[in-house]
Amino acid sequence: MKNPKWKRDELILALDLYFQLKPGQIHARNPLIIDLSKTLNKLHIHGNKEEYQKFRNSNGVGLKLSNFLALDDSYTGKGMSSTSILDKKIFEEFKDQKDLLNKLANAIKKVVNYQDFDLEIFNAREDIEDNDFERSEGTVLYKYHLTRERNATIVKKKKQQALKLYGKLECELCSFDFSKTYGEIGYGFIECHHRISLHLLTESRKTKLEDLMLVCANCHRMLHRGMEEKC
Repeated sequence: MKNPKWKRDELILALDLYFQLKPGQIHARNPLIIDLSKTLNKLHIHGNKEEYQKFRNSNGVGLKLSNFLALDDSYTGKGMSSTSILDKKIFEEFKDQKDLLNKLANAIKKVVNYQDFDLEIFNAREDIEDNDFERSEGTVLYKYHLTRERNATIVKKKKQQALKLYGKLECELCSFDFSKTYGEIGYGFIECHHRISLHLLTESRKTKLEDLMLVCANCHRMLHRGMEEKC
């Protein structure tokens, strides 16, 4: 079966490496390209990779980086001509934001190397309505964000803190109180949003109560849809 189209997460990693290399270093024997191939094979955003031929091997990764040459105004050669719409979009998005690109790429690599990456990250359920909504940070970091803000222990502590301080749980954005509207069944119910930018969410950063925001379901959905501006 033909290899699947490259996803945003993969292109973020590929473009970050592209900006670190000189044109003559873009080939399948480059150790950095071989390492990137290994990382891409850990992402698991394409399901069962065994059904694809030569999935993201070093040759394919080298060709993808060569595609960026055709989009790079600073390159005087020709480059590969088989660039995709997403290739062009991401190149334009990050060509003047290389620092942010590098932070996102490093964060993705850290998450991929977590021991429980498969178990925790890709079992994180997204809301059905948002399945096709494009995440600017990509799938991996967004799903890691979900696992962090759904941690039962820290969420419980955040709720206990609010109840102790204010005697109620209300949305920090619109002040909606589930118990006022729904009575007893609404008592203690509210969602929790992680404020920290996705590229800063790493295993080494311990979640603090001030990193979290108590919100209603509607505000939470809107925060996720505008995550890059709101977090």
